[in-house]
Amino acid sequence: MQRIESIPIMNVSQIDLNLLRAFDAILRDRSVTAAGQRVGLTQPAMSNALARLRAAFGDALFVRGPEGMQPTPFARSIADPVRQALGLIDAALASRAGFDPSTSERMFRFNMSDIGEMVFLPPLLERLHRAAPGVRVEAVSLAQGDLEESLATGAIDLALGALPGVGPPVRSRRLFRDPYLSLVRADHPSIGSRLARRQFLEASHVVVSSVGTGHQAVEAALLAAGLHRRIALRVPHFVVVPMILARTDLIATLPGRIAASFAQTGDFKTLAPPLRIPAADVQVHWHERFTEDAGNRWMRELLFELYEERIAPRRS
Repeated sequence: MQRIESIPIMNVSQIDLNLLRAFDAILRDRSVTAAGQRVGLTQPAMSNALARLRAAFGDALFVRGPEGMQPTPFARSIADPVRQALGLIDAALASRAGFDPSTSERMFRFNMSDIGEMVFLPPLLERLHRAAPGVRVEAVSLAQGDLEESLATGAIDLALGALPGVGPPVRSRRLFRDPYLSLVRADHPSIGSRLARRQFLEASHVVVSSVGTGHQAVEAALLAAGLHRRIALRVPHFVVVPMILARTDLIATLPGRIAASFAQTGDFKTLAPPLRIPAADVQVHWHERFTEDAGNRWMRELLFELYEERIAPRRS
């Protein structure tokens, strides 16, 4: 006999918006305590909210596992609709409400890589400290396939970086164009003030395969030229590159701003790559649903003011 799955009996009258926010927070953080911090509730209050959700839906919703609170099949089935509904409500309310940065305590969530954190966060936090001291910032790094949905639901407010695959209904505006530079240690035994094509192709390289970025331009340029380089190491983050270069003869070819930043220590030198690599278009991205959101618009304008059309670093 075929087994019929039981369907939770829902008492919708017991569900309010705050309970749905608690559900979404637990789903994101896999922790009742961390979820409470996200929505501003104590751990006992979050536990009570979870108990009310379980009673209303007739389902356990989350069970403890080795990696935190794991959603049940029913919880997974309603996760996207709940998140979309919360995003729509937030967008509708925010579009009518004003935004006062001097008094706001809003949390802005950005998608960016570790290189984006290095470029964007220090100047941004410095400005927020003066103009919007209550505003909070959270940086995450999502796979590009998850980005559009997260922007659409409001789980992410803005995405920053070189993301060539992003398109409508996500809107974009370029902040600056960043040419690529090659980086080696200052006392490299065979590379001096210029980098010849032969040296580039014969050397060993470290490549950053960062999730959620469009920094594959070097591989594309080599492929178009029918060339091949030796990749000795692939890493997921940019921040480890200078530590590797300092102790090896490897070469890294990086977006110019971050390469120049590493070179400022005096331990490295930047050089023009010996082949044409299109510059990275670094943009700010947002979902069209939030174009008129007062807070989102204010943050976009702040980003434009801080970063738009700045001169990219020159070769040292």
